[in-house]
Amino acid sequence: MAHFALDALRRADAAVTRRLAAELEREGISGTGFEMLVILRSAGGRIELRELRRELRTSKANATEVLDTLERRGLIERRRSEDDRRAITISLSQSGRLLLAEAFPGHAVRVRRAFGVLAEDEKRQLADLCRKLAQAA
Repeated sequence: MAHFALDALRRADAAVTRRLAAELEREGISGTGFEMLVILRSAGGRIELRELRRELRTSKANATEVLDTLERRGLIERRRSEDDRRAITISLSQSGRLLLAEAFPGHAVRVRRAFGVLAEDEKRQLADLCRKLAQAA
């Protein structure tokens, strides 16, 4: 039964993520890039690269590739940390803030729509179950 649950979880994640990412790409940003900008905004506009990668749960290579794209587009800035020269600090630029302000409301609507098939108590239960699985892993 656990394999069926894992398969269902993977399929649901892939379907929802794919649909939301496709909508974001129509607005000119990848799903991972958007998620990075949201994490940066939530962190007050600045975060160390290692913490950003930990929040994203992504590889160094993937994070670097997405950050390169965001930096080329002027959405973020990368600098060596003044406190620890080995660390890299990522900052949200004004252009990044503007893109988030424009894209986030539509994205929030699409997320609500994607989960609209679930009742509020089912959404809470799903979130609780996912947290439980993550803690046990």
